[in-house]
Amino acid sequence: MAQDQKTGRPRLTDVAEIAGVSMKTVSNVINGYQHVAPRTRERVLAAVDEVGYRPNLSARNLARGRSGVIALVVPRLEMPYFSALAGRVIERAQARGWFVLIHETGWDRAAERAALEGHFPQRIDGLIVSTQRLSAEDLRMRTDRTPLVLLGEHGYGDLAHHVAIDNVAASRTAVEHLLDRGCRRIAMIGADPDDGDDPRMRGYTEALGHAGLRLDRNLMRRIESNSGEEGERATRDLLAQVGEPPDGLFAVTDWVALGAIRALHLAGLHVPDDVAVVGFDDIPYARAVTPSLTTISPDRTAIAELALQMLEAQLSGGELAEPVDQHVPFHLVVRESTTGIGAAPAEDQEPVA
Repeated sequence: MAQDQKTGRPRLTDVAEIAGVSMKTVSNVINGYQHVAPRTRERVLAAVDEVGYRPNLSARNLARGRSGVIALVVPRLEMPYFSALAGRVIERAQARGWFVLIHETGWDRAAERAALEGHFPQRIDGLIVSTQRLSAEDLRMRTDRTPLVLLGEHGYGDLAHHVAIDNVAASRTAVEHLLDRGCRRIAMIGADPDDGDDPRMRGYTEALGHAGLRLDRNLMRRIESNSGEEGERATRDLLAQVGEPPDGLFAVTDWVALGAIRALHLAGLHVPDDVAVVGFDDIPYARAVTPSLTTISPDRTAIAELALQMLEAQLSGGELAEPVDQHVPFHLVVRESTTGIGAAPAEDQEPVA
C-alpha cells in the first residue's frame, strides 16, 4: 500500500483502490453526502477502517475556505453549568470535525460585544455566545458576518439564532413543585421585582397567581452575581427582615441555591422540613451535597446539538439558515431538598419541550 511520502499516512487513493471506486466516491462518503448507494458506502467505510485512513481536516477546511474552528463564549468557565455546557459543545463539535475555542467574558457587556464583532486571535467559522448583557441594539449594530447562535434566557426575535429552554415554563414548574408540597410562603432568591422581562421571575409570579397566592415582594431578593456567596447573603438578608420565614425557596441557579441552603442551616432552619428548596441548572454538585438538590435540568446535549446545527445551516444553507428562536426540553429532578434526607430520588419526570 502506498503512503503519503511526507506524512507516512494512508491516502485517499489507497481507500479508493481497495474499495474499487473512484476518489470522488470516497470523498462523497467521507463528507457524508447521501446520494451514495448503501453497499458502496459500506465498501468505502470498510476500506477506510482497513487502511486506517484519517481525513486531513486542515486541508479539507482550507479547500472549503474554512478554518475548522468555532468559538464558544461563556461568562465564566469555572461556573459548573457553563463548564458542563462547554463539554457538550466540544463533544458535538468534534463529531463534525470542528475545534472549539473557548472564551470568557466575565459577565461584562463590552467583552460580549467584542466577541460579537469577531475579536479573536484567529479566524473562526462560527460563534456561539451565552449572553448575559447583550441588547437588541447590540445585535442591530453588529457588522461581523460570522455565523452566530445565542444561548441564554433572552431571545432576540429575528435578529439572531437563539437556543434555550422555556425559562418561564421551567420556573413555573419549579414553583408548582413547591406548591404541590404544601408550601405557601415561597421566596425567590435572584428575583428583581421590577424586571418584568425576566423569564424566571415571570414563571415564579405565574405559578403563585395560578395558585391564588398574592405576590409578596418581601420574599424576593436580588443578587449581585450568580454565586453561592450571593445566595447566602440574599437569604440571610431575607430571614433578618421577615417576621415569619418562608416555607419554600426557589433560587435562580443551583449555585445560588446552595448558598441559600447554607444560610438557612446557619439560621437553625432545616431543609426540607422547615424550608423546601428548588434550584435551577442541575449542576454536578447538586447530586453530591446534603441534602441533594431538587432542580430544573436543561437538556445541555440538545442545546449544543441544535446550536451547531444552526451554525452549519448558516454556513451551507438549509432550513435553519434564517434566524430562529427554538426551545429544547427540560425536566424537574426531584431530590432530598424537597422530599427529605434519605428519600429515593425521582429523576424520571417527563421532559418538557
